[in-house]
Amino acid sequence: MTLGAIQYDSPGRDDRSNRSLNAEYVTMKNTGHLPFSLRGWTLSDRSGHTYCFGNVRLNGHSQVRVHTGIGRDNRFDLYQDRRAYVWDNDGDTATLRNDHRGLVDTETWGRHGGHYGLGGHHH
Repeated sequence: MTLGAIQYDSPGRDDRSNRSLNAEYVTMKNTGHLPFSLRGWTLSDRSGHTYCFGNVRLNGHSQVRVHTGIGRDNRFDLYQDRRAYVWDNDGDTATLRNDHRGLVDTETWGRHGGHYGLGGHHH
């Protein structure tokens, strides 16, 4: 299980609309052959905002996007149901932990290394 593409700077104006919030997402990838349960796993940012996965199963070689805003979960998209942005454009770290709190993967961007997005929202 790894972190895939991260859209930390939602396109357009950062107007905190649900559409804008859901344009901010983190992709989770199951790189193995077998279905995988994410139940009890967590995705968090550097500030400690944490999303805990429910009874989510990912098929082999498939992925799911975790959106920041409000929506109805399905096999391809999960929603944190937040009303504010999570991922900081200027620099942040997405951290994926398993159900035993073990570190699985991290992705860092901005001033602290990794990708760099221009401008945007602050938390």
